[in-house]
Amino acid sequence: MINMKKLMLTLSFTAATTVVMAQENTLMIDGFDHQKQTNKGIERVFITDAAAGGGTHAKSSIKDGVIHLKGDILPPRGQPGWSSLVLPLSAMGQAYDASEFDGVRLTLKISKGSFSISANSSEVTNFDYHAAPIMVKADDKFHTIDIPFESMKRAWSQQTTLNKKTLNSLSIVAYGLQKSSFDFEVDAVSFY
Repeated sequence: MINMKKLMLTLSFTAATTVVMAQENTLMIDGFDHQKQTNKGIERVFITDAAAGGGTHAKSSIKDGVIHLKGDILPPRGQPGWSSLVLPLSAMGQAYDASEFDGVRLTLKISKGSFSISANSSEVTNFDYHAAPIMVKADDKFHTIDIPFESMKRAWSQQTTLNKKTLNSLSIVAYGLQKSSFDFEVDAVSFY
């Protein structure tokens, strides 16, 4: 007998495998139905490495519930270049308790570029948030993937467990170590 809550679909992309599970316990963070605000009613934030001396520029547009982001990475000297779409989870300075969820579910399409997602905790003060690469084939097709919180790691700081009770935002980051371009679309971001 099949238990629908345990039904699993396995999607393979290059060397990585992502498991998408059918579950009832989900929370839509952003379905991109509003031009400026997430589903939580908080305005999205766009940041690039220009804040750190880089020359990265990005453009975004929303049409039919899909956000399209593209641009060029021009890294600052001696650092990676990046462009970040920040999805706040609560009012500035306040934490959101995501402890009832296991991770982040993304429905996105990648045309080109390298990407990661981070769960940004108010406990992290040096911007080295818990992050994971987004492993989706750049085939211009939408894919739904699950990224477990437990798979997210800090890049240069001591490894700590992500405190899901202290999240204040999620960030989808296009990055590059040298001059490059990125182009992707996101249909939905949710907790699962």
